[in-house]
Amino acid sequence: MSGDRPSAAPAHPTTPATSRVHGAAVALLCVLLLAATMATPAPAQAQGRVSVSNDRGSAVADLTYRTTLTVRGSGFQVVRGGFGGAYVMFGWVSDPRGDSWRPSRGGLTGEDYQYIPDAEDAADNQGYLKYVAFPGSSTAGEAATVLSDRGSFSLDLVVPGPVFQSVDRDGDLAEVDCRRVSCGIITVGAHGVKNATNESFTPVRFGTVYDSAPDTAPTASASPGGTGDAPAASPGNDPTTPPAPATPDPAAGAPSVAVDRATAVAGRAMAFVGRGFQPGEQVNAVLDDGVAGLGPLVAGASGEVAGVLQLPADLAVGTHELRMSGAASGISASELFPVAGGDVTAPAPGDEDAEIASWIFLGAGVVALLAALAGSVVIRRRRSA
Repeated sequence: MSGDRPSAAPAHPTTPATSRVHGAAVALLCVLLLAATMATPAPAQAQGRVSVSNDRGSAVADLTYRTTLTVRGSGFQVVRGGFGGAYVMFGWVSDPRGDSWRPSRGGLTGEDYQYIPDAEDAADNQGYLKYVAFPGSSTAGEAATVLSDRGSFSLDLVVPGPVFQSVDRDGDLAEVDCRRVSCGIITVGAHGVKNATNESFTPVRFGTVYDSAPDTAPTASASPGGTGDAPAASPGNDPTTPPAPATPDPAAGAPSVAVDRATAVAGRAMAFVGRGFQPGEQVNAVLDDGVAGLGPLVAGASGEVAGVLQLPADLAVGTHELRMSGAASGISASELFPVAGGDVTAPAPGDEDAEIASWIFLGAGVVALLAALAGSVVIRRRRSA
């Protein structure tokens, strides 16, 4: 009869030291997985923030008189030496509490948001729209100001009144009444570059701010549809007397439009000039059937008009037409020109670097984990020996 054999000892006995090693390895693995998840770049979200105040310290525009608002931005993406920057403008958005109006989400000018038109790249425009350039940008000389290294800026923006006119998607002038819809400060990427980080909407409400016209306000409104201040009556300037019909300046030559064809690229800013308009009159520029528009621009002393029009990024390659028309004289001119394709969608800031860093971090963690597990195997073998 065979005797009882002692039970076989476990091949890998569990000891307090081994348990501690296993516990440390598991904890390390959890930390690495959590860190890798946090290090993986999240989808780009709007980070630009804007604050608004009038000279009385509130974010209110006057119902009767034009109001100069001080706009301060922070948290905007900075691309040193990059093309463009951000436009700061007053207008209306279809989805003030959401993101559907944003160009980076497919929002369209004239349909999902509208703004008071003005010369986009002129530091001395009427003040309805301002261009903030990236530091070192080739177009910084045309900007009202330049983003700081930390992505902040400060500028003044003019709001002529609660009602303004803009070009809609059909190319027609559309009236926007900010007493009925949500209006405020809009920021978007400049020169046709879609940049989710630099898109924002900050509401501005209308109310009674001034009992009389502010000293800083111009004596006459240049608002397209705003209320503003009426010019004072004077000899030869009786507001009850209809003005004489405007006539073109013979020295300006025949009305014409000229497009800088080197800048006619889908998604970019296209420069153009117009001639032969009535000096001092307001001039509108419309692309095709209204896919984009700019104005009113004010004709110079010789009837000349210059501007920069943002071409939609999805504009079809081929022949297009730019039409310009004078509001007072009725003068119109147009030009057919070719548009080239282009891809100017801005990458999300730091995505590639963040992704590379996350993989490096995760790889280093895996190596550390394998080393810890290997150490636990050595300890078990020594103890089993």
